[in-house]
Amino acid sequence: MNAVLTGASSGIGHALARELARRGYAVALLARREALLDALARDINARGGRALPIACDVTDRASVHDAVARAERDLGPIDLAVANAGVSVPNSAATFSLADAELIMNVNYHGMLYLYDAVIRSMMERRTGTFAGVASLAGLRGLPGAGSYSASKAAMQNFLEAARVELRPYGVRVAIVNPGFVATPMTEKNRFRMPFLMNADDAALAIANGLAKGKRVIEFPRPMSLLVRLLRVLPDALFDRATVPYARRRLDRDKVKR
Repeated sequence: MNAVLTGASSGIGHALARELARRGYAVALLARREALLDALARDINARGGRALPIACDVTDRASVHDAVARAERDLGPIDLAVANAGVSVPNSAATFSLADAELIMNVNYHGMLYLYDAVIRSMMERRTGTFAGVASLAGLRGLPGAGSYSASKAAMQNFLEAARVELRPYGVRVAIVNPGFVATPMTEKNRFRMPFLMNADDAALAIANGLAKGKRVIEFPRPMSLLVRLLRVLPDALFDRATVPYARRRLDRDKVKR
């Protein structure tokens, strides 16, 4: 079995790459930071797995297509593609930055589309394969203080939901992954209390287990999932009142990852 994974150099992607390798996948590791990819690949290979590090910028369509082509050439047909690369930049409506909003959408949503475009035709022709997008519980409703991030994850969710239905006749599975707060370099900038915070290894285990079971939607941790699902059905007036504090969330801007 062969997998390709974006955003593999740190956080959830790093942990998921190790977990997939442990389960027998040969893993193509895609990210911009070559040194981190090389170190991860060496560790996986030293443990008896097979990993192929490929430097790739998910905001560049050609870069993603070239990376997938190399993975297919060196490993074989892709059985599992995971669009995990993501970025979160503070960008509230009151201090809006168009450049930051475009960055978030380009990495999170367009990056997923480029990977999808690179792998889906082969999967359809072979009538097998799984495409998973790591979105977020934040995509289920527009969260104050994170509107651009929520929007990018909602776009991922809606695209994948439609694709799931459309690709079923071709034997291709689609999974939406919605994590809550996970301790990664992306969340270390947060100076507010993150409820039900998980570590990356537990998140990777939840994702791998969900994929193995063929789940359509993989959400965790469960208490956070239930809380956000409740917020989703709240009347707008109650939602606005309940989420006012999040508009004042504090961030350590020195630790913002771009």
